[in-house]
Amino acid sequence: MKKTEKNILIAFILNISFSIFEFVGGLFTNSVAILSDSIHDLGDALSIGISYFMERKSKRSADNKYTYGYIRYSVLGGVITTTILIVGSILVIIGAIKRLFNPVEVNYNGMIIFAIVGVVLNFLAAYITREGDSINQKSVNLHMLEDVFGWIVVLVGAIIMNFTDIRIIDSIMSIGVALFILVNALKNLKQVLELFLEKTPEEIDIGELKKHLLEIDGVDEIHHIHVWSIDGFNNYATMHIVTKSKNIKNVKRMIREELEEHNICHAVLETEDEVCDDKDCHVEFKEKTHHHHHH
Repeated sequence: MKKTEKNILIAFILNISFSIFEFVGGLFTNSVAILSDSIHDLGDALSIGISYFMERKSKRSADNKYTYGYIRYSVLGGVITTTILIVGSILVIIGAIKRLFNPVEVNYNGMIIFAIVGVVLNFLAAYITREGDSINQKSVNLHMLEDVFGWIVVLVGAIIMNFTDIRIIDSIMSIGVALFILVNALKNLKQVLELFLEKTPEEIDIGELKKHLLEIDGVDEIHHIHVWSIDGFNNYATMHIVTKSKNIKNVKRMIREELEEHNICHAVLETEDEVCDDKDCHVEFKEKTHHHHHH
């Protein structure tokens, strides 16, 4: 079991047991912040479970059905987790707003005790899941961090309410936490969708890359550069290279070295000594798009 997987599994166990403990706590203290948090924690636990299976599946090596391997399953885990987070936080916000208009009695001392336990347990879980290198892992860690954050807020709120008896704090707190989750989850989702849309990875500038490649001895022209990423970490590229060089192996080796510096670990290079048959081939993309007749 790899580290990332083990982390996700530990997070899952901690979260499930915690959300049960928390649900009981919410009933006992009558705090909506705690109750709604326990439901959101249960959602977390489920999505972490999903992440765990996706992460495991994503480790399978490539076969004929999935020639790139199963890495994207991990990304899919991220989508599901993030979606659960988004829905969860919206529901929490709705619940809290209703509660603003009719506050109820809350057992503050109980709330303080639960919040302290909550901060400690979730801090442990967040600490355990902080390392790992998949988008899936990131979204699990986001769940954990946001739980720690949520509990710190609940703790502070419980202490304030204990001394002032301003009841709406309970609701305002849960809205604050939920908004924080929502914003982060949406950012995470955007990242994942860009992967699925085969967007060029953030850290790669195609123009810059092309400039560097053209400086290599024997490279006359390069076109059809495609760069994409499977999981946000592993980048792939394909391209056509025009070269008159006799030593094509050497040219390719230098190109691969340059690509590795740009964090592209897997490249398919096609070489040709003439300009290729595809008529549009060395017409840059920009010009192609302007050929639509504007009459």
